[in-house]
Amino acid sequence: MGKKPEATKTNAVRMLESAGVSYQLREYEVDESDLSAPHVAQAIGMPPAQVFKTLVARGDRTGVLLACIPGDAELDLKALAAASGNKKVDLVPVKEVLGLTGYIRGGVSPLGTRKPYPFYLDETAILWDVISVSAGVRGLQMLVAPDALARLVDARECAIAKEG
Repeated sequence: MGKKPEATKTNAVRMLESAGVSYQLREYEVDESDLSAPHVAQAIGMPPAQVFKTLVARGDRTGVLLACIPGDAELDLKALAAASGNKKVDLVPVKEVLGLTGYIRGGVSPLGTRKPYPFYLDETAILWDVISVSAGVRGLQMLVAPDALARLVDARECAIAKEG
């Protein structure tokens, strides 16, 4: 199947700790053939709507930005463009993700990216006491209160997800 992650402290986890934010870590076995958020949700025993995936996009006016949406949804590129002041937004090619964020596909965290990018969190996050986001490596998720996460990354909460 896959391999389990080293239970190391990632930059994302260190940022939560230094900010005094309470969190919980959930490890899971990585299946390289299925890095999808619904698969991760099943592996950590949470509903896909509570497991948020962080996507890297580029706007025609603002450049690189991050969008965090429920695992069972798709990114609404038009809504993200409107929310971010762009005419058009596209997902960046997978080959650019590591260079831009310092994270590999399936392990992009909202925290600890190489540079701070504008961060857009789908408004459904506030429906949960905690949401799960990547801790910065495949196989490790952080459970954190959405309002605490939003404060840390200076998130703009908006409707950017559509049914998957």
